Amino acid sequence: MSDKTINPEDTNSKDLSGDNNLQSSPHNGRDDSVPDSGTYGTSDNSFDSSAPGGPEKMADHGTHVEVSENKEIKNKSLSMNPNPYPQKNKHRWMPYLLVLLALITIILVSLVLISSNFGVGGNLGSSEKVAVIYIQGTIFSGNVAEGLGYATSEAIAGDIRRAAADDGVKAIVLRIDSSGGSPAAAQEIVEEIKKAQAKGIPVVVSMGDLAASAAYYISAPTDYIIANPSTNTGSIGVIWVFQNNSLSNEETGVDYYVAKSGEMKDMGSTWRGLTDQEKEYADSVVMDSYENFVTEVSEGRNMSRGEVKALADGRIYTGTRAKELGLVDGFGNIYDAIDKAAELGGISGEPKVEYMNKASLSRLLLGSDSKVSNETAKQSVSYFEESPYGKLLA
Repeated sequence: MSDKTINPEDTNSKDLSGDNNLQSSPHNGRDDSVPDSGTYGTSDNSFDSSAPGGPEKMADHGTHVEVSENKEIKNKSLSMNPNPYPQKNKHRWMPYLLVLLALITIILVSLVLISSNFGVGGNLGSSEKVAVIYIQGTIFSGNVAEGLGYATSEAIAGDIRRAAADDGVKAIVLRIDSSGGSPAAAQEIVEEIKKAQAKGIPVVVSMGDLAASAAYYISAPTDYIIANPSTNTGSIGVIWVFQNNSLSNEETGVDYYVAKSGEMKDMGSTWRGLTDQEKEYADSVVMDSYENFVTEVSEGRNMSRGEVKALADGRIYTGTRAKELGLVDGFGNIYDAIDKAAELGGISGEPKVEYMNKASLSRLLLGSDSKVSNETAKQSVSYFEESPYGKLLA
């Protein structure tokens, strides 16, 4: 009998001496999975105590095999999942990015809306258009935000100027709802109207509820005036208002000492009334402005000065009566005025309408219905409303 037959364990011990035999031999009695905790227990009969190195060496060898296999499994796991750390923070920046994109979108849309409402931009487009400009509230010269019940000559003249500079604009419509205001402000607007007409751009007026005094002043030189039968217009004339609080001051014990370089330097002050000389002078100033008013109406409406003065005593006329007197040309609403402007401007078909100063975001935030905005408006125009020289109005 051979040694192999007598001692088969020697063969087993020899076979177990290499790592490859333990890992890949089909006869080692196990697979490549991670061994259980009891695989290399002291009672395992597959290791003979007589093997070289003894049980202690075999235990160390088993531990080495276990660590090697654990590393192999860990490497496989890493290859399947390159990020062994939790994934919960991977996209934590996404909500912030979405919020940022939403804010940018809102800002861009707001800028587009504001630009369209204010007519921002050098060129309004290339197609043939009718520009519509609103004149609402008391007319005076100054720089006050629109939508507060006032229409400044600076803003209106600026809108007319920009519209006339646009090659695509073939006609302009002035939509008026105003009781009048400063003759000087009206004259500034009239000058821009005439400059637009000199470029071949017709100007049409659409009167709403009220277009009187200075509002009619700026209407007279336009190419066509459309009103409603119940519109209040006319009031051709000029007025200068003075306030005398001297009696009230005497009752309350208020006294003034005024040092002045000339007798008329404090003319119009509330602490005293006008002298006869000052009253005569005030009348002359009013008549100078009145004559300018009459001239604009006479030239704009193709009427003689005598005809104008016959009806220019300051009274209001309804739209119906104004048409009979030749102060307006026809009846209709703003869309009729737009159609007429397109006709005079040589636009065929449906015109494109460009609203230069239609209700804007600022008007919504600071509308005239707001108590705060009313106070803001009064403070902004105090130099006009509370003039120490009284108010000269048309």
